[in-house]
Amino acid sequence: MSAALHLAKPEDLDRLLPLVAAFHAEEGITQDDTTRRNALLPLLEGSPLGAIYIIGPTRAPVGYIVLTFGWSVEFGGMDAFVDELFIRSAVRGRGMGSETLLTLSKMLGQAGVRALHLEVDRENETAKRLYARTGFKARDRYMLMTREL
Repeated sequence: MSAALHLAKPEDLDRLLPLVAAFHAEEGITQDDTTRRNALLPLLEGSPLGAIYIIGPTRAPVGYIVLTFGWSVEFGGMDAFVDELFIRSAVRGRGMGSETLLTLSKMLGQAGVRALHLEVDRENETAKRLYARTGFKARDRYMLMTREL
């Protein structure tokens, strides 16, 4: 199975919502469908702040990845953050996560993005191995901190 990537559009919302809900359930993220829908729709409608890619066939996606964009003086320009990456459990372990991250890294680099960041649960050894295989390195000196507004 291929990790073909397709830029998601508004008409993909109903196919994405169950995938996002499944990811949130796995990760213990509590969010209702209305909030989830309202968070996805601007990105599907072309917001310059981010993008969503469907992984696999658009009619029956096996996953998705959400990217958000920012600016980093440290990295010398635009950077991106993997906000969410999900592949259905039934098809994990087939290299689609690696293919997705490597393909997007190449595309983003060609578009002028200087760095791609992500966060990973310290206990999730499988995800940490995936990210290391695709060139991500822990920045031990830094810790992601959040203040909800």
